[in-house]
Amino acid sequence: MLDVTRLRVLVAVARCGSVTAAARTLNYAQPSVSHHLARLEAETGTKLIQRAGRGIRLTDAGRLLAERAAEVIGRLDAAENELAAYTGLRAGRLRLAAFPSALGTIVPAAAALLREQQPTADLRLTEAEPPEALRMLRAGYVDVALVFRYSADGPGAGGPEAADQDVPLADPEDGGIDITEGLRERLLLEEPVHLVTSAQAGAEPPADLSGYARHRWIAGCDRCRANLLRQCALAGFTPKIAFTTDDYVAVQALVAADLGVSTLPALCLRAARHPGIRTVPLPGARRYVFAVRYGDPPDPPAVNLLMEVLHAVAGPPPG
Repeated sequence: MLDVTRLRVLVAVARCGSVTAAARTLNYAQPSVSHHLARLEAETGTKLIQRAGRGIRLTDAGRLLAERAAEVIGRLDAAENELAAYTGLRAGRLRLAAFPSALGTIVPAAAALLREQQPTADLRLTEAEPPEALRMLRAGYVDVALVFRYSADGPGAGGPEAADQDVPLADPEDGGIDITEGLRERLLLEEPVHLVTSAQAGAEPPADLSGYARHRWIAGCDRCRANLLRQCALAGFTPKIAFTTDDYVAVQALVAADLGVSTLPALCLRAARHPGIRTVPLPGARRYVFAVRYGDPPDPPAVNLLMEVLHAVAGPPPG
């Protein structure tokens, strides 16, 4: 295979008309240019240059190779420039998928911190519940996905102490379909799950679901509904679900109107809190929030920065 560097030397000699001028153009020493030409002739087995008075000129074979070499080098340079432009674009563009309560809490704070640290970053946001966010991540539509799991599934292979490490993603709630290969997650937040009741009831609600076995219940997304069913089963009853909505603001409004009771993670209450509700954390009920990436490391610098700002802002607010 012909050496590209030596082909560049040949093209420079053809364009400049002399070894000295070619050396000056390439910023090479003159003996280095002569050496590359000699090695190229050895590789091709063909005389490419010949003496012409006090200078040199290309042979017919040399001119033919120089013409083809100019075409090849032009394509290589174009590919290099296009790749550099693409890399520069990707370095500044970030795509994040997140579930609604994260979009109302973690994501705005992370976006502000990202803009402060990297003003040229172009952050694109998409709302998606965890299963869809993971599918988008695997398909390459987003760079990072924010997802959650409840305490019945555990915080992941590394436990909450793995917050600063990449751990394998293991999620049994996606219909038995293996969508986890190649995914890497980082624990951002461990939050309590609250029982939510109407303030019309007066006193603060007891942290015991069994006292609400006869109440109507308001359920959320599929994962939140599954967690509600598990928590109620542990309390010894099956909840009578009267309403189902993914909107945590609507959940609180329905509860405030005394149309049922519900459970909500802390992020939902941080994002928006209805004045007509009362809440109490449920013992042992936790939700774990993860930032997930796809593919083998290393990640682009912009993605690493996004991960860092997400981790920095994910904790509960002071007080």
